[in-house]
Amino acid sequence: MKVQQFLEHHGIAENPFGQEDAQVDHVFKQYCLEATHHPAWDKIFGNPANPSTSVVFGEKGSGKTALRLQIVGEIQKYNRNHPEERAFVVEYDDFNPFLDCFRERLHGRQRKPERALSHWRLWDHMDAILKLSVTRLVDAILNENAISNDNRAESEPSQDARPTVTSESLARLTKIQKRDLLLLAAFYDHTFDQPAKQRWKALKRKLKFHAWWSQWDLAAGAVSSVATVALRWNLSGFKELFVWWIPVLLLAGWFPWLWRQGSLMWKAWRVSRQIRVFDHLPNSLRQLLSRFDRQQIAGQPIPGKDRSDDRYELLLKLQNLLKTLGFRSMAVLVDRVDEPHLVNGSPERMRDLLWPMFDNKFLKHPEIGFKLLLPAEVVYYLDREKKEFYERSRLDKQNLITSLDWTGETLYDVASERIRACATVSELKPGIRDLFDETIGQDQLVLLFARLRVPRHLFKFLYRLLVDHCNKFTDDNPQWTIGNDTLQTTLALFTRDLEAFDRGQGTG
Repeated sequence: MKVQQFLEHHGIAENPFGQEDAQVDHVFKQYCLEATHHPAWDKIFGNPANPSTSVVFGEKGSGKTALRLQIVGEIQKYNRNHPEERAFVVEYDDFNPFLDCFRERLHGRQRKPERALSHWRLWDHMDAILKLSVTRLVDAILNENAISNDNRAESEPSQDARPTVTSESLARLTKIQKRDLLLLAAFYDHTFDQPAKQRWKALKRKLKFHAWWSQWDLAAGAVSSVATVALRWNLSGFKELFVWWIPVLLLAGWFPWLWRQGSLMWKAWRVSRQIRVFDHLPNSLRQLLSRFDRQQIAGQPIPGKDRSDDRYELLLKLQNLLKTLGFRSMAVLVDRVDEPHLVNGSPERMRDLLWPMFDNKFLKHPEIGFKLLLPAEVVYYLDREKKEFYERSRLDKQNLITSLDWTGETLYDVASERIRACATVSELKPGIRDLFDETIGQDQLVLLFARLRVPRHLFKFLYRLLVDHCNKFTDDNPQWTIGNDTLQTTLALFTRDLEAFDRGQGTG
């Protein structure tokens, strides 16, 4: 007996429990994104108009990635209803590029995986978030006609919630804001799609930003060179005397340009040294900074020191720009912390990566809601921190959820919702109870599901249960309901394998 044959008998088009990861689960993305939420959803999501931070710890398979996708989907819906007060989404969930570049900057024993993350600091997180935000914003400005998720139908959710920026909103930017955007782009716009200098010039043209006096020292040097040559050939009677003055005249003409370029090169080199999460070419950054007038960037924050103060100032500039462009708030979604190669599932390395982020000034930054969806393994270290850590992080004010628990009733609803989503005729509304023998009641299923704890375990169990049941019968003699014996046998085997996996002895 085939599993598909069993499902079709109950009016189900495809196996609802075939996928275990929400990232690639098309049933969840297409049908269940708005159907079933975790009981703590309201506390986690909050309100995009007044963003708040949430710190959530959950074991593997408890639905952290599903929560992230649901948050993105709800923000998209909010943005469609509030086009002038949208929320700017930053998904900070792919740490590999940042950590790989960071490790390359270390030396000697510092580069060992068990030691590298002990050198990670708060401003490294801020640089990564600024890089993601600025690059996404520049993409939206340079690609105004691209289809964004804010304009897609609600039935087409996607992870990449790209914003839209129209010409009308760009026209509202003041000259100072255009300067700030170009300065942010010089520091943090990083992509492999286009050369940095070419992309920055395209942004400058799009903004119609002019800095007429940015090259006056270059012009002065060129004029001094021409004048020196003219004097050399016109004053023929003083050629021998004039030879000694040529270097002096050339140096006097080119000195302002040389001094400025040397100063900008020093700043660019410092920035390239201090931004450790992606690579900067100092000479390219120098060329971009030289396109500003001296007065335009004098006293502006530059991320060239081991501190977070400059990053906070640049973050405020970014928020000011976003407000003018129609984004009232920001949402930073942190997920998949245990997956990077450098972390490799180690709780100690996760702690080293996460702990710098637990700073109340950072997590309570105005108009930014941080949604930290974190592995449960690091709760062990959280419980053993000293008083100073809690005074700095103020986790009591961060909507802390130390365990993303699921009740049996909620898991029962999740399973039924997935079955209804895959039903061939939605009016029939089949549920999980319809797959079982009449001797198995709903209360028994609820108690059984409660033992599985998280959605991923539930999906694995139900998938195995369907396979085990269908393997016991032939196509000529099918059995259209799952009996209690099969249920208990499969549960015992699955529980044993699950315990072995928790002890690190199996693959799960």
